[in-house]
Amino acid sequence: MLPKLKILVVLLVVVLLHVAGFAASFSASLDRDTVTLGENATLSLKFEGVQPADAPNLPAVAGLQFQYVGPSSSFSFINGQTSSSITYNYVVAAQRSGEFVIPGMRVSVNGQQFASTPLTFSVQNVAAPSAAAVNSGSEIAFLKLTLPQKKIYSGQTIIGQVDLYLRDEVQNYGNFQFTSMPAEGFQIGKMAQSANRTTQVGNRRYTVVPISVALTAVKAGALTLGPITASAVVVLPQQNQGNDPFSAFFNRGEQRQVTLTTEELQAQAMSLPSENVPPDFNGIIGNFSLAVSAGPTNLTVGDPVTVRVQITGRGALDSIALPAQNSWSNFKAFPPTAKVETHDQFGLQGTKTFEQIVSPQNSDVRELPPFTFSFFNPDDGKYHTLTQPATPLTVRSAGATVLPTIAGNQNANPESPASPKDILPIKENLGALTHAGVPLVAAPRFLVVQSLPVLAFFAAFIWRKRTDSLANNPRLRRQRAVAQLVREGLNDLHKFAAANQPDEFFATLFRLLQEQLGERLDCPATAITENVIEDHPVLRGAPKATLDGLRELFQLCNQARYAPVRGSAELNSVAAQFEKTVGEVQEVKA
Repeated sequence: MLPKLKILVVLLVVVLLHVAGFAASFSASLDRDTVTLGENATLSLKFEGVQPADAPNLPAVAGLQFQYVGPSSSFSFINGQTSSSITYNYVVAAQRSGEFVIPGMRVSVNGQQFASTPLTFSVQNVAAPSAAAVNSGSEIAFLKLTLPQKKIYSGQTIIGQVDLYLRDEVQNYGNFQFTSMPAEGFQIGKMAQSANRTTQVGNRRYTVVPISVALTAVKAGALTLGPITASAVVVLPQQNQGNDPFSAFFNRGEQRQVTLTTEELQAQAMSLPSENVPPDFNGIIGNFSLAVSAGPTNLTVGDPVTVRVQITGRGALDSIALPAQNSWSNFKAFPPTAKVETHDQFGLQGTKTFEQIVSPQNSDVRELPPFTFSFFNPDDGKYHTLTQPATPLTVRSAGATVLPTIAGNQNANPESPASPKDILPIKENLGALTHAGVPLVAAPRFLVVQSLPVLAFFAAFIWRKRTDSLANNPRLRRQRAVAQLVREGLNDLHKFAAANQPDEFFATLFRLLQEQLGERLDCPATAITENVIEDHPVLRGAPKATLDGLRELFQLCNQARYAPVRGSAELNSVAAQFEKTVGEVQEVKA
């Protein structure tokens, strides 16, 4: 018993050590705690000895974005102990520079509680290259940010320009993306890339990739844009290519990751003037023209009038709403519909068309009042009101409509004046009844017409079955093809006989014998010779007269090479003999 007890103790110790080696843990780490703005870091959440059901949810940190990229797992067996772990990886992207703290996370797995320690993360600004560095040509790539104007109005939209400069030695670039675009007081809208161009910067040539971005000032006061950061992969010529003359031909270039940044730009947004504001102004900024049409103009009280308003110009077309017309009090107005047609990539130039239904409420209405539209023009800093003249209307009262006159009674006094004929009286005598005839559904022609689709379906079905049967039976297809070939060949034999052309006659005759016997014996036609008559088992059951006829035809074809020229009569008799013999061969069962 003592040895067994020692074994149990040892096993118990091993199990305890094994369980201790499997102690579960949870930790969070960053691959680097300091990056420059535009670069990314990797956050790893590692679980050892335990595996959660799903990737943990990260806490929200202002100024940071987390993107889950997937898990990675590991398993090890060292000195009799096993261990496993799973790591969930996230990309951390900063939207601005500064010091950040990623709070500690608490995770519950299978009833166990785990917690990680907080992590500090520092993001530093990337200095834009100096003018001296740019002019010297030492920069492989750089970004340049420009604004069309530094003073704008609150609510105004301008087009900023971000230009990517690539030095002339850059063979290609890819994976270009903006990593941060700080904008204090601006709302960033659509972006559009224009055609590339080349320019001289200092003593080097650069390719410029222009990227336009719509910027709308959302407040009055100081505005800040940038520094905008981006990253890209550029392809440069490989260095140290050696003396191999073919190295330049097969050179695919060297890829290099570059981080780009612009300078910070300041702008000033002014509030709209508070003096001389039109009553119907609703915040539209731009420069526009107005066209209004309405119709019909001759109508009855309550009839609809379609008012079509076209506003054309430059500004935020999507934000334009049809202003309320306070002078249209005698009209009932329905909600308008709108359609925008833009002429640029940002939707700032074009035409917005409104259609609204209005109806006059009384017959005193004589015109559709003038239509007004007000906007603020940032070019001259003034309010403008566009007015479309009134549209004359002819409105009739609904009660003045002339009603139709009802015809008089048939029993009226004959001496009375003739009754008006605007509405005819009811006909009292309907006339004689006639036989309606056979209903169309019982007519023979109707039944015939209805049966045509059914007959067409069955005909198509039978044709399809025959086609499929022929497609699946290559032996039958060959039999029909050879029969057609023999029929056409007989015509050729008669033509050669009439023209007294023995060489062509016997060449055609030999080919037809090969094709017909090849089809019956199910073997290639080119392999047919006179010997198959004696050797092939299929022909052994053929009548003796048929076999003798085949031998004679083969012998005639062989003798034609050296025999004297035959006459047309003799060739016609050979053709008749072939026609008789080939008919007998076609009756032989394969």
